[in-house]
Amino acid sequence: MTASPRVVKLGILGGDGIGPEVIEAALLVLDACEARFGFKTARTSFDWSGTQFLRDGRRFDASALEPIRQLDAVLLGAIGHPQAPRGMLEADIIFGFRRGLDLYVNLRPLVLYDARLCPLKGKTEQDIRIFVIRENTEDVYGREGRVEGKGTPDERVSVDMVFTRRGIERVIRYAFERSRELDRKKVTLVDKANAIPIQALWREVFDAVGAEFPDVERDAMYVDAACMWLVQKPEQFSVIVTTNLFGDILTDLGAAICGGLGTGASGNIHPGRVSMFEPIHGSAPKYAGQWAASPVGAIGALALLLDTVGLPDARTAINAALFTAFRTDRIDGVEARAGRTLEDAKVVAELVARR
Repeated sequence: MTASPRVVKLGILGGDGIGPEVIEAALLVLDACEARFGFKTARTSFDWSGTQFLRDGRRFDASALEPIRQLDAVLLGAIGHPQAPRGMLEADIIFGFRRGLDLYVNLRPLVLYDARLCPLKGKTEQDIRIFVIRENTEDVYGREGRVEGKGTPDERVSVDMVFTRRGIERVIRYAFERSRELDRKKVTLVDKANAIPIQALWREVFDAVGAEFPDVERDAMYVDAACMWLVQKPEQFSVIVTTNLFGDILTDLGAAICGGLGTGASGNIHPGRVSMFEPIHGSAPKYAGQWAASPVGAIGALALLLDTVGLPDARTAINAALFTAFRTDRIDGVEARAGRTLEDAKVVAELVARR
C-alpha cells in the first residue's frame, strides 16, 4: 500500500499592498514543490490587514493566534496601510506573532544570487552568503516607551532596552548550532558593548556558549564596525548573531548589497513550534495592483519555511532555481516592473519542477 503524502498545515496571510501579490507568486512555487517532492499543504487563509481593519475595526490580538497555534507554519506577505494609524498594524500583527508565539529567532539569510546585482565592486556570489540571526523578542524594538511633558520644551521620551540572560543565551546557542551545518563554521557577535554597557552581557554569554562549540570559530565586533565591514569585506562573515534593533538595520544594509530589499527573506522561528515566514520588504502601497514587485523575497521565505518544517530538499530546489533564474537572465533583477511578480514566479516554479 502506498503511504499517504505528508500534509503540512500552512497559514496564508497576504496582508497589505503588494503582500497578497507576492504571496500568490510564492504559492505558484509551492505548487511546483508539492508536485516534485510528493507532499501536500492544507492552506488556511487569514484576512488580517490594514484593509480589514479599516473595514471592520477588528484588531489582531491574542485570540487571533489560537487557530494559528494549530498550524505548522505561516507565510505572510507584508503589513502596513497608509490609512491605518502609524505603527499599529505592525505592533498588533508582526510583534503579535513574534512575542505571542515566542518566535525568538529572526533568521535572515543574505544571499547574492548574481554578482551583477551587487553594488560593491568586485564582489561575487561566493563573497556574500551570510546567515544573520537576530534576537526577535527583546530589546527596545517595538516597545511603546514613555512620554513626559508632552508639547513642552522639556518633553522627554524614553524606552527601556531590556535583555535577559535566557533570551540572549537561546539565540546565541541557535547561531552556533546553525553554524555547525555550514561549510564555514564561524559566528560573529555584533553589539555596542563599548557605548551601551549593559550589552556586555551579550559578550559574557557569547563566550560561555561559544566554549561549548570548540569546532566553531568566533569573533565579536561593534555594530558600526560591522556595517563598515559588510560593505568593505562581506566575505569575512558566515553567521552573525545580534540584537533585535541592530539586526533590523544590518539586514536592510545586507539586502542592499545583495541587490535590494526585494531579495530578502526572513523566518520568525521557535524551533519545533509553529513559526512565521515573510519577505523583509514592506507593503509598498504605491505598487499595489501593478503586480510589479519582485517575488524573490517571498519565494525565499517559502524556502526557509519548507526547510524548517522538515522539507530541506524543497528548499534546496528553490534556492538552486533562484540562482539559475538570475544567472540565465530569466529574472533580470528585483526592481519594480509592471507584471514581473507572476512572471518571475513562473520562471522559478518551472525550474523547481525540473528533476
